Amino acid sequence: MPVKPRHAVALIVAAGRGTRAGEGGPKQYRLLAGKPVLAHAAAAFLDHPQIDAVRVIIHSDDGDAYAEAMAEFRGHPKLLAPVHGGAERQDSVRLGLESLESDPPTLALIHDAARPFVSGAVISNVIEALGAADGAIAALPVFDTIKRAEGGHIAETVPRERLWRAQTPQGFRYRAILDAHRKAAGKAYTDDAAVAEAAGLKVALALGSPDNMKITQAEDFGMAETLLRRKAPMHEYRTGHGYDVHAFEPGEAVILCGVSIPHEAKLKGHSDADAGMHALTDAIFGALGAGDIGDHFSPSDPQWKGAASSIFLRKACELVREAGGAVTHCDVTLVCEAPKIGPHRDAMRAALGEIMELDASRISVKATTTEKLGFTGRREGIAAFATATIRLPAR
Repeated sequence: MPVKPRHAVALIVAAGRGTRAGEGGPKQYRLLAGKPVLAHAAAAFLDHPQIDAVRVIIHSDDGDAYAEAMAEFRGHPKLLAPVHGGAERQDSVRLGLESLESDPPTLALIHDAARPFVSGAVISNVIEALGAADGAIAALPVFDTIKRAEGGHIAETVPRERLWRAQTPQGFRYRAILDAHRKAAGKAYTDDAAVAEAAGLKVALALGSPDNMKITQAEDFGMAETLLRRKAPMHEYRTGHGYDVHAFEPGEAVILCGVSIPHEAKLKGHSDADAGMHALTDAIFGALGAGDIGDHFSPSDPQWKGAASSIFLRKACELVREAGGAVTHCDVTLVCEAPKIGPHRDAMRAALGEIMELDASRISVKATTTEKLGFTGRREGIAAFATATIRLPAR
């Protein structure tokens, strides 16, 4: 069967050196609120329902920097492999367009990686404006009074009624802009719209956004950080505590934090008696203010007889996500004389991380004894304590 052509592909131009932005390496890879500038820009296109694929155009020296900056999107179904750019931005765009020829899209949107705050609404505006034109660019009308200077003095006041400030993305019919860029080889133009104009293409104006700033100079990073703080949603953080205990009974292994550990006994319980996971589940329910594990999974309900505790933990995490939040960290302490927990800690963290969809670096599993005091000291059972921190939208 023939491959269905992509409707719209976004090309993000990230091959520049950004020398005017000061020290710290190319600006597209520098951090903005802890996240690379490029990743901010890419996220808007990867999340947009009308964009079918995204390709980043990078400098030939930046393979490792690109991989690190885009690590959060690794495996994303819309993200195409990057391609190398050329000596100038215009060359980079042409090479990016040519890289799509084997599976050509209908539309190509070209965006500067140095504009990290492009919104979904601006992307939609450009795509909509393309319906009646060969191209469309995000832009803003000029409201400032514009002066033309000569020799350091005002020569005239320029009428502003028909002036617009160009932004990106700039979108075009793919074949038309590819041909225009090939014809423009060897000539210098300030943006892709100028390349299109030179080829006789009709380019429409689509409403951009004042937030869609371009990071050019070092001081722009400070302005961008301020903008991010203003745009960031308010959050609150909550911490919950959980505790569970299970006695031993005859068996050959115990299940703790999702890992089966060979032992001379097993833990007694209605489900699989995973004390660590039960404590953690209760901690999440507690942080959410959603009762405890028994409220959601009654021990008198036969359907939970022998059930895997991953069901309970996964449900607790789902409730956090449904509330618009996320689990950010958890800490589990297992109290027992035996079995030895240390050799299994990494496996436990990995198992919990898979269930919770949380990186193992945000999960702690520890173990201690009671110096042979109490029921755990007498090897009658195992106790578990857990804390969980969740982030929720502020009310």
